[in-house]
Amino acid sequence: MSLVTISRDLSREVSSLRFSAPVAYLYNPLEYARAPHEAYLKAWGKGPKRVLFLGMNPGPFGMAQTGVPFGDVHMVRDWLRIEAKVHRAPKEHPKRPVLGFACTRSEVSGSRLWGWAKERFGTPEAFFANHFVANYCPLVFMEESARNLTPDKLPSGERAPLFAACDEALRRIVKTLEPEFVVGVGAFAMERAKASLSGWDGVIGTILHPSPASPRANRGWAKLAEAELAELGLR
Repeated sequence: MSLVTISRDLSREVSSLRFSAPVAYLYNPLEYARAPHEAYLKAWGKGPKRVLFLGMNPGPFGMAQTGVPFGDVHMVRDWLRIEAKVHRAPKEHPKRPVLGFACTRSEVSGSRLWGWAKERFGTPEAFFANHFVANYCPLVFMEESARNLTPDKLPSGERAPLFAACDEALRRIVKTLEPEFVVGVGAFAMERAKASLSGWDGVIGTILHPSPASPRANRGWAKLAEAELAELGLR
């Protein structure tokens, strides 16, 4: 099964879901940024992989712009060597337009994660030989104020069908890539991996999320992540 098939199936499922206030805007980059998203899957998603890094959901200046998980424009275009046409989201917040690769805002989490990969492995070929990066949930949830809303903050009745679709997609990704390790980038992703992969015989762990909202991440995220990976047996 290809990652492109899994992505399109997931996109179709989550596009049918409806979300109430405080969600005022909903972005699905699997649709409007399909070209760079699928270019990423085709270029770097050929399995098997030893390690699957799993993020939560797209950031407004990362995957929401480029279609690539943790997709800081500079890193996606200049290191991953991906650039393709991105359409506009059907309904955009005036403060959060989809500018695609013309976006000049940096996605700090993405520049940190991909910057670490570049520093440690040198080339994307070396990194993706044994690693892949995916997001658990493909949707961006935004309040009327343009504040980002994470999936764990949704009402339980709206979380359940969303998580069911994302859980199934994650199981299919794991079946396709056959990783030995699933590493949640942040606690939420790890907990969802544990819930959806119950009975799986691989290792599930976590590393600190590289978000600038985390004081610990701002004190040398790469070094902390390296130590956490070493504890999992990944050096």
